[in-house]
Amino acid sequence: MKITSAEFVKSAFERSHWVADGRPEVAFLGRSNVGKSSLINSLLARRGLARTSNTPGRTQSINFFLINDQFYFADLPGYGYAKVAKTMRADWGKMAEEYLAERDELRLCVQLVDARHEPSKLDRQLNEWLIHYKKPHIVVATKSDKLSRNELQKSLKVIRQTFDASATLAYSSQTAAGRDELWSRILESVGQR
Repeated sequence: MKITSAEFVKSAFERSHWVADGRPEVAFLGRSNVGKSSLINSLLARRGLARTSNTPGRTQSINFFLINDQFYFADLPGYGYAKVAKTMRADWGKMAEEYLAERDELRLCVQLVDARHEPSKLDRQLNEWLIHYKKPHIVVATKSDKLSRNELQKSLKVIRQTFDASATLAYSSQTAAGRDELWSRILESVGQR
């Protein structure tokens, strides 16, 4: 995929802030600290476009990025970070669920899970929600470069068994392994193929 332009457009803290030009959207969702921002930066071959942080739970809004002036990436708040106030966690969950449930422009949900760990209860709940509401999605196992080839295969087997109704692929933001395959799914979803 040739990226001719990638720009941060806005942060949305409520529905009225969502972009409203009708372009297709691809949502990235997963636990805090799963590497959403790193994956987005890796996909776009841009350093620092999506802000990364060593503090999980930093993204508190839906951040929209316009890609090639044709479609958006929507970076949703991470879930499951215990040190965030429960009221704030509830607000994030409500905002994310409203976006996922009601967004007509949404073409693909990219659910990120950490390849180094067995999927959490929240990961499983999100996946069940995506399946129940028939949302087009793919599960991406991030940080695959942190595991040996053998460890990665074992991890992917567990992830695929856990999410047996979902397509799954491994990804490394460091080495870009899985990048072409993920781009292929994204472009297909937004009608670019």
